[in-house]
Amino acid sequence: MFKSKIFTGWYITALSIWVVLFSVFNNIPFFLAHWYYAAMMVGGAFVAGFTPEGGGAVAFPVLNVFLHVDRVLARDFSMMIQSVGMTSASIFILTHKETIPKDYKPLLVFVPVCAVGTLLGFLFLQRIPVYIIQAMFLSLSATFVIAYYFSDHRGIETIVKVKSKLDSFYLGLILIIGGMISSLFGTGGDVVLYLLLVTHFNMVAKKACRISILLQAAISIFGYCYRAFYDHGLTNYQIKTWLCAFPVVLFMAPFGAYVLAKLHVNWMLKAIIVLNIFQLMYFNIKEPSSAKVIASLLFTSILGAIFYFLLKHMSRKNKALRLSTAEGVS
Repeated sequence: MFKSKIFTGWYITALSIWVVLFSVFNNIPFFLAHWYYAAMMVGGAFVAGFTPEGGGAVAFPVLNVFLHVDRVLARDFSMMIQSVGMTSASIFILTHKETIPKDYKPLLVFVPVCAVGTLLGFLFLQRIPVYIIQAMFLSLSATFVIAYYFSDHRGIETIVKVKSKLDSFYLGLILIIGGMISSLFGTGGDVVLYLLLVTHFNMVAKKACRISILLQAAISIFGYCYRAFYDHGLTNYQIKTWLCAFPVVLFMAPFGAYVLAKLHVNWMLKAIIVLNIFQLMYFNIKEPSSAKVIASLLFTSILGAIFYFLLKHMSRKNKALRLSTAEGVS
């Protein structure tokens, strides 16, 4: 994992910065009292580097649903910690010997467009009731990965091929929506971009996953800076909890990206399915209410149907393409 001099240099530099920041803004007693932030992100950061879901896919539901931390604090922590972990994973991906840098050039457009969506979300979507946000997030995560796993669609493209104005429109729309989702949960923009890349643009899962990771890393940095320097919404407590998990995600996220390159993609999908189903079930069992159940069923039904039919359509399209190619060869 440390074969790249650039990544090794980044890792040592970032770890040194953490030592300085921790000694100035944090202390051992606080770390020991809040150990669960670091423990939680052992798995969360691995997910961030191993899957198209950011570390916030673990951090947000654990903090907000399981530990009853305020939704805004959970979202901010997700963005703050992804700004380290997913950035670390991104540097690992970009400096890997098999990486072709020009394949990631579309991100120069993707990131600013998604950032606009994030900004719009910060400004206009924050009054949505918390239980609706929770149900939406958990349903989005669970239904997407289940639909994709059971679909026989697997992409073949290794780069983003924008062939028409309609393709550009789809990308712009999804990036704006993804940015808005990230403004609510601290993550999620990567998931919707990944979905678009593996379906409409027919990309292989691992490459789509890596592009999604780089996007969410950039959006997490943008969200962190917005909250810290423009909105002035971050507290000393949040900085301390961020520093508790900093060294964990610095290593675990690129380690997840390293493992992704070694394992078959289906193992990745199985791991996400188990995680997301458990989170959705816990949300509805813990302090149950009719409003939570109805919201979960509604979002799960709508999103599940959209994902299922979209992936099924792409699967049929690919089969027809393969048949026509085979007939042409014969």
